[in-house]
Formats: sequence, C-alpha cells, structure tokens
Amino acid sequence: MLPSYVPDMETTSPSSLAHGGDLAAAEALFGKPDSGWLDLSTGVNATAYPDTRVSAQNWQHLPQEDATAALLAAARRYYRVPDGIGIIGAAGSQALLQSLPEIASGGRVAIVGPTYAEHERVWRDRGYEIRNVSEVAAAGSADIAVVVNPNNPDGRIVPPRELLAHASALSAWRGILVVDEAFADVAPEASILPHLTPSHPVLVLRSFGKFFGLAGLRLGFAAGTAELMERLAGRLGPWAVSGPALEIGARALSDGNWVTSMRAHLTQRRIALDEVLKGAGLHIAGGTDLFQLIDDMRAPDVFQRLGRAGIFTRPFSHNPRWLRLGVPGSDADLRRLAATLAAPDDSS
Repeated sequence: MLPSYVPDMETTSPSSLAHGGDLAAAEALFGKPDSGWLDLSTGVNATAYPDTRVSAQNWQHLPQEDATAALLAAARRYYRVPDGIGIIGAAGSQALLQSLPEIASGGRVAIVGPTYAEHERVWRDRGYEIRNVSEVAAAGSADIAVVVNPNNPDGRIVPPRELLAHASALSAWRGILVVDEAFADVAPEASILPHLTPSHPVLVLRSFGKFFGLAGLRLGFAAGTAELMERLAGRLGPWAVSGPALEIGARALSDGNWVTSMRAHLTQRRIALDEVLKGAGLHIAGGTDLFQLIDDMRAPDVFQRLGRAGIFTRPFSHNPRWLRLGVPGSDADLRRLAATLAAPDDSS
C-alpha cells in the first residue's frame, strides 16, 4: 500500500511537462532507466495497428488526389459523417486545432474544462478573450465554444443531444461549436458527427493516431459545414496529408474487424488497470479505455515513485492531486506497474 503522506519534491519537478510522451524530459527528471521506459504518459494505444506497409509510390511521389479521396471516403464511413457535412485531413489534429483561430470570427472563446491545455493556448496566442467554464451550458453567448468529448483527462462525456442544443443556440449569432473527439474511438456513442446537419455551426476534430496507436504518422481530421471545411482547407494548403499517411490511414479506417476487436481488447486492459490502481488504494476519478485519471493526495509521490522505476506518467501542475496513466499494452507491463506500486518506498 502506498504511504499516506506526500513527500517534498526536491530536485525533480513535473511542472515543466506540458504534454505526455516526452521521454527526454523524463530522463532529465529521473535519469535513464536500466530496464527502459514504460511510457504511460499519453493516451496513445500501446497496441498499434499492425499493417503499416507503404507502397514505393507513396514514398517517392507527392500525395495523389485519388489516394486523398480514398482516405476521406474511408474516414467518412468510419466516423459516420452524414451527407452534406464536409471532411478534410491534415498532419494530425493538432495542426487543425492550431489553424482554427485563423478561420473564426469574433473574439470571445468559452472552453469547457479543465481540459487539454492546447485549446486555450492557441486561441489566447491569437488575441482571443478566453473564459473557462465548467459545462457547455455556461458558454453563454461566446463566439466560439470548445468542448473535448470525451474530455481529457477525466473522460467526462457531454451527450450529443446537449451539444446539438448549444449548437442551435450558437447559430443565432453565427457562433461556432468546436468539438474535439480525439478519444471518441473508444466511445463512439459520444460522437456528435452522425447527428450533424448543414445547419449546425459545428466543427469536429478527430485524431487517428491515438486509437490506432500510430501517433508518429501524424494524421487527423476535421468535419463540419462545407463553408468551414473550405476555409480550413485553405489555411492548410495542398498536400496536407503525406502519402504514407494516406495509404495506412485508409487501410486502418476500413479494417472493421480490427476496430471491433481492439475496442474489446482495450476495455479488458483498462479493467485490469483499474484493479491495479484500486489495489494500491488510489482513487480513480475518471478516464476512457485509453487512459485513467487518479485524483489522490499521494499523486505527486506516485509520479516520483513510478518515474524512478522507469514508468513515466502524466502529472498536472494546475492540480497536483491528478495523475493520468495510459493503459498498459501487455500483462508484463501491467505486472511491472503493479509491482512498483506495491514495493516499499526507497526514496528516503
């Protein structure tokens, strides 16, 4: 069982960690582990889509229009995008997110949080007035309302009907509802996309790399009204998606058997993680089948203890009680986590 106190942080601090996945930062904090890193600091699936073959043409030539069309057709089917709603691809959902302030009008942004910090940063850096709210109904008459659904890091889901109601209100003053569905692959019922019509002023972001475990491929999508997609595509310019990403993305999005089995696999892995965390006496505040969030006064100690053992997790400077852990991909990784949590504290 973990100790009931929170030790002082001395020479290492997580305050500079803006994102998960930065193993150089992990080594700066803890040194290089002899057994290698177990990186649980992201919500990226540890079991990647296996078929990553790429034809020579897609390495050697500029991305082709027919390959782009094939990818977008596969994405439209997979994300259940209705007719009349546009969809475009880009080199990751982050690239799309950063372009949003350039296509929006107005100056007031309401962000439902706490959530992924990049949403606030990109709008604030472009001079928008930011207001953080606890629920979408509190966004009021903001020009842009931003919701991450399921939310990162607590997994909270806003039902699509509630989002649609707010989108209808926004249309009265030509506002835009931005819905970031980066983790909706494991909760498809949460997606607003199948319910959209061209009258809804909604722009949806989807991440490919998280669920398919191929974050390095850099592939993401935006969907919404034709007008919004035209403006966003204009900001991205030509060849927004690489040839390898076009080929691998279209193949993976069309592989329904893999998607179905992976959803079931991730649920099983997440349940196993829950048992380990609860066995260590830690309170799980929420999450998804790709990550879980601890809300516990011992979170700083857990971060330090795991880091010294070569297990990197995601702390939050704005709430030291929080610690997010990705779902381990194998039984061996889960046993390593469980053994570290159960071991006597050797920091003294």
